[in-house]
Amino acid sequence: MRNTPSRNRPTAKEAMPSFDFLIIGAGAAGLRAALGLAPLGRVAVLSKGEATDSASDWAQGGIAAVTDFVRDSIAAHVADTLAAGGGLCHPERVEAIVAAGPAVIEELAGWGVPFDREHGSWQLTREGGHGTRRVLHVADHTGAAITRTLLAQVYRENQIRIFPHTMALDLIRDDERCLGAWVLDAQGRIKAFTARAVVLASGGAGQVYQHSSSPRGANGDGLAMAWRAGAALANLEFIQFHPTTLYDPGQPAFLLSEALRGEGARLRLPGGEAFLEKYDERAELAPRDVVARAMAMEMRQRGIQHLCLDIHEQDCERIRRHFPGIYAHCQKRGYDLCREAVPVVPAAHYTCGGIVTDPSGQTTLPGLYAAGEAAWTGLHGANRLASNSLLECLVTARAIATHLAGLATLPAAASVVPAKPDILPALPADVAHERGRALQHLMWTQVGILRRQAELQRAMEQLTQWLEEDALAATGIAVEITHNAFRNRLQCAWLMTRGALARHESRGCHYDADHPNPHQPPEDLIQCLGSAQPERRPIGAADADASVARTLPSAASGTTR
Repeated sequence: MRNTPSRNRPTAKEAMPSFDFLIIGAGAAGLRAALGLAPLGRVAVLSKGEATDSASDWAQGGIAAVTDFVRDSIAAHVADTLAAGGGLCHPERVEAIVAAGPAVIEELAGWGVPFDREHGSWQLTREGGHGTRRVLHVADHTGAAITRTLLAQVYRENQIRIFPHTMALDLIRDDERCLGAWVLDAQGRIKAFTARAVVLASGGAGQVYQHSSSPRGANGDGLAMAWRAGAALANLEFIQFHPTTLYDPGQPAFLLSEALRGEGARLRLPGGEAFLEKYDERAELAPRDVVARAMAMEMRQRGIQHLCLDIHEQDCERIRRHFPGIYAHCQKRGYDLCREAVPVVPAAHYTCGGIVTDPSGQTTLPGLYAAGEAAWTGLHGANRLASNSLLECLVTARAIATHLAGLATLPAAASVVPAKPDILPALPADVAHERGRALQHLMWTQVGILRRQAELQRAMEQLTQWLEEDALAATGIAVEITHNAFRNRLQCAWLMTRGALARHESRGCHYDADHPNPHQPPEDLIQCLGSAQPERRPIGAADADASVARTLPSAASGTTR
């Protein structure tokens, strides 16, 4: 899809889409935000693909929330979240989000999410890092069940309009606030969507890596757009690697849910030996960072390409009933979970850092909000607790709507068509594809599960060279789809690697063999456009307030100037 400036420049005769609220992303966070904002005005929801194409839709395991107050408690869920986060969670944020969990479940169930039940109660599973069973699920397709239910509610709202196959290219801002976004619509036209408030709910950046459980569109679009617009980002070096994806060279990674290990699956060496106990007494139920790192170390030491996940000793009917999608997919790939161990490898799964937000979802750029995986909320710290992501999506999206509803007034949407920024010369599609594969390989081998300073430095040099060679750090928007995806991935990779180089310690998902111990006190690393190095902030000082936003630089692209 190629576009020229002359053909696509908005004119006075071409209606500029103007809404009260613009939401970029149609996953759980975006849809829940839309439902909360619909009573306040007209809402536009942009989806790069179909409305069902989101990382939320791929979530297998479930949603963590306290519903059994006899065997569980809010305090216990908070404690497990803090322990998994490696000392980098913000306790007050954790407490607020976890405390909202029961109400979220009640809301979802009221809307019709068919959570599995057993003997009249919610059927709860246990996953890595959780001290008890507290994860609600819909077989092994919980995310899809939740997003389909939210979509059904959205389609009932006359105030909400979903724009499928519509891609946000860059944010529009003036000297004071975010005004909207430059968008490539389904017909290949560039349009300015303006709104009184913009919500980035565009997911993470898993596709920066060669092996990833994320959808193909998880390019870090929102992260890169927010950075170019001058918003602060935090802790992007913490990329969570899910321990178990099916090893099948040449095929896309397929996630094997954490819940399998919660139901008794064991990780084994190819010869059948269990090994996790020597790394952590919780073995298969240790947090993801511990398990993925142990797997990577064993594979590196032994020179092997995969390990094995074994659940065949468990009841076969229970496996088929609880994990129908996983069982069917493994059979399609030639494996029977009921009869044999299956080969597995870790894969990039979740971006624990993100766009800095305060408890109401506000970023450091006025008028811009963020929710879900795109946002840094302080919940996950250095490593996300399993199944806390859907909880965070829904709680933070609700918080944005509550905040905006409580404002006495909202700024009016821009009424004048902004001057379109320059369009970057298109990077040929074959070059973008080739560079994209090289980028993913570089990040997997040099900025992966096990890191070293020398490898990080080499990666940084190559990433910087690519940015400079292709003018991908320049002002302007990239309108060719492959070019845009590569640019966003590259900028996210550069920010991730810069953060990893600056964090001279090992903590959570970030393991630096040259600095194997954590530093005290824990610090967030804040990155803003134009900053020479990440800024270190003690825990509690990274909220989206005036201290972080004291010097908002001009946007790199998408301005009204």
